[in-house]
This record gives sequence, structure tokens and C-alpha cells, in this order.
Amino acid sequence: MNPLNSPLEVGVRALALLAESHPEPMDLTQLVVLDYALLHSAEFDGPPSLHPDLPARTGELGMKRRLLEQGLLVLIRAGLAGIEAHQDGLKYRATERGPAFIDILETPYVERLRDRAEWAVHEYAPHIDTDTATRELINRPAESRLTSGATHG
Repeated sequence: MNPLNSPLEVGVRALALLAESHPEPMDLTQLVVLDYALLHSAEFDGPPSLHPDLPARTGELGMKRRLLEQGLLVLIRAGLAGIEAHQDGLKYRATERGPAFIDILETPYVERLRDRAEWAVHEYAPHIDTDTATRELINRPAESRLTSGATHG
């Protein structure tokens, strides 16, 4: 198994986001956009990016949704996250064990991941509309930054 972009790695990134938003749940669209922002945070005037800025990085979104679904299933089976029905669709939430699991991971990468998850959930997410941000990410030139998708009001 290749650990890079495996369901396990993507699941850990999703858990970092869910742990940071705990107890608030997130839907899959939010997780897709925030996972992209977490990996490419410098592109959004955030902390330095975890992954390099490659020209074809916007193509990640096509695979990210499927990988996130697989990663979330790993988390659910492990009892680290759960799925809930809401009026506006299915949402995922870290269980009480989820944040504790992230806290025991002590590698430099996970420290940077947790910092980016904190930034993505508390600094980036409150100012975006995930549907607009998704459209912009899909339709923009690879070398440009995401400029809108922010909510106004």
C-alpha cells in the first residue's frame, strides 16, 4: 500500500479538521475544500503550504472527494468519527476519541498538519462559501491564487 494519499493519510487529515471543529460537524464538501486549503495554505494567504505548489494541483479535487469518503470510512470503523443525518445532508463529526487520537501523534508533519487544520477551520472556513470556492478551484488557472469564495456580509 502506498501511504501517500491513501485512505489512511487522507483520513488522518480529515480527522485533524474534524478534531479542530469538534463538536461541530462538517459535510463532505467542506472537508474537500478545507483539505485542499490545509495542504496549500500559502495559496490562501495562510501559513506555509504542507505540499508543494504543483501546476496540476487543482486536479486533486477530482480524486479528493473519493479519497476523503474512503478515509472517513476508516475513521468511522476505528470509532474516531461518526456520520449524522442533518436537514441539509450527511455530516461528519469527530467522536470524543478523535481529538485525543490526533493529540497522541507526535511527528513534525502532524504538528504542521494540526497548525494548518487550526488555521483552516478558524481563519479560512468562516469566510468562504464552499460551493463557490469549489467552483473557483476547479475553473481557475493552476498558477493563480483563490481570490473569492469569501462570504460578504
